[in-house]
Amino acid sequence: MINHATSSHEDHTAAYDADTGDADTTQERARWPAIWRGWRGKCPRCGSGPVLHSYLKVNADCTVCRQEFHHHRADDGPAYLTILIVGHLMAPLLHWSFVHWRPEPLTLFTIFSVGCVGLSLYLLPRLKGALIGFQWAKEMGGFARNS
Repeated sequence: MINHATSSHEDHTAAYDADTGDADTTQERARWPAIWRGWRGKCPRCGSGPVLHSYLKVNADCTVCRQEFHHHRADDGPAYLTILIVGHLMAPLLHWSFVHWRPEPLTLFTIFSVGCVGLSLYLLPRLKGALIGFQWAKEMGGFARNS
């Protein structure tokens, strides 16, 4: 049975040797550090190179460790997650502000439109990076290790 409880950052990166590029095929890749690195826009493998080279364009590979990204399958996942998060945050806030303050409809529309667009633009690239990190950690698509 695999022990998933690791306590140090070194344990999470032990599956990858940056000098040789060899991967330890016996150890499961750490999921949450890879997701966090992707959220920050960094390579899920080494945590140094960028995943995206423009707003949503994925690099072909990492400039530091040469991990390939071209086979990722993020597709519509980040957009769906963005809509889910923004909707669940803004809908109750919209209801609460309408019930408590009764602002003019145009004012309410303007404020919440800007809020929805701003939050969506903030979340979309981060969720795309996080999804690529998740795919890498779970060895989905072309991220499987070579034996």
